[in-house]
Amino acid sequence: MKVEQLSLNDSTWNDEVNNIKIAPTIFLLFVSPLFVPKNDLVNKLIKLYPEATIVGCSTAGEISNTNVSDNSVSLTAIELEKTNHRLVKVGVDSMDKSYEAAAALAKKLNTENLKHVLVFSDGLNVNGAELVEGLKSVLSEVSITGGLAADGADFSETFVIANSTITDKIIVGLGFYGDQLKIGYSSKGGWDSFGIDRLVSRSKKNVLYELDGLPALELYKSFLGSNATKLPSSGLLFPLSMRVNETDAPVVRTILGINEEEQSLTFAGNIPEGSYVRLMKANVDRLIGGAEDSAKKALEVTKQDTKLAILISCIGRRLVLKQLIEEEVEVVRDVIGKDSKITGFYSYGEIAPFGLHSPCELHNQTMTITTLSE
Repeated sequence: MKVEQLSLNDSTWNDEVNNIKIAPTIFLLFVSPLFVPKNDLVNKLIKLYPEATIVGCSTAGEISNTNVSDNSVSLTAIELEKTNHRLVKVGVDSMDKSYEAAAALAKKLNTENLKHVLVFSDGLNVNGAELVEGLKSVLSEVSITGGLAADGADFSETFVIANSTITDKIIVGLGFYGDQLKIGYSSKGGWDSFGIDRLVSRSKKNVLYELDGLPALELYKSFLGSNATKLPSSGLLFPLSMRVNETDAPVVRTILGINEEEQSLTFAGNIPEGSYVRLMKANVDRLIGGAEDSAKKALEVTKQDTKLAILISCIGRRLVLKQLIEEEVEVVRDVIGKDSKITGFYSYGEIAPFGLHSPCELHNQTMTITTLSE
């Protein structure tokens, strides 16, 4: 497995893609919504490397090495030497079709020797929790990681890339086949919960209507103080920790939108009735520590042979860490070593197991890491 990495901008991309020295089988493209020539970039890659697979999505920040950028493209060229791969895309007509679309995608990928699936999805028109459940319904024995495309902090329109296709309302899956590929993964947060557990007394999938019998939005606003006027964007700073039962590890859910008339909150993933939620707040040191823990856990498989680490972190973490944002990437570099390439993006949702022996989950506000080597 060989890996090259470029950070492209509007003025230099055309020359830089001519200088790739390996024979890429896969291009990962994490693209700023503000990067105007994305179609020209993809078309040039197809012309120069017609046999290569191109996959990626829009971001709320691009990670390349230890740098976090905007208005750029984090391009990673991968030459697989011992592993086969296949790219599949499926359209999602509406959010309530997320499960069916994901199951259909999984069935297309589910052939002999499937080792891992890397998935990227529209970040606004897909229910991330239903997406994960649909994938797991078919791929119960296969590891899955990935993320939901982002659009800065605008929550307006995201896009996903699958070869020449650049559009919203799709899910793409990149399947890796064979026993020569080593994959590590982990997802850690570092947020602090506070206050009491609140019962989800009325919800429908990812829309929360009532907590403890009270209007959800009204109750949520009462905790936010002056930040309540900045909803829904300020909700990224105060996610919810959710547990369905006593034995499950809590997962984090981030607000995508609010409805004043219904007094409801819409989340990136499902909030089942009968589950319990607690408000969360940021602790900068613990967020950076969470990224470090995630790297250590992911490295347990690929160890010092790691060729590439794909980092998918949450836009909420970026809004909290602000000018310290590169510190959560730098601690990952410290763990995995200077010889491994790092790429990734800031997302509207992260997809991964907590660790090697956990089921895949939709996460928010985590640093999710996938490590690869052959």
